[in-house]
Amino acid sequence: MLVLSRQKDESIIIGDDVEITIVDVRGDKVRLGITAPKSIPVHRREVYEAIQKEKREKEAQEKQAQQKQ
Repeated sequence: MLVLSRQKDESIIIGDDVEITIVDVRGDKVRLGITAPKSIPVHRREVYEAIQKEKREKEAQEKQAQQKQ
């Protein structure tokens, strides 16, 4: 893991297409602005994990339905 220090209004660039900017810092909360192409999904971790769980459940249901045929 790369750890960087940034201040408000400073950015980091990931590859050629993704820019993450520190928008605000309040206490222990940091607000990030993310600029990325629409083809790159950007999610909070808990949302990403929920999406992955849904996909796994759907795949399991489809597999189960195929086995019954």
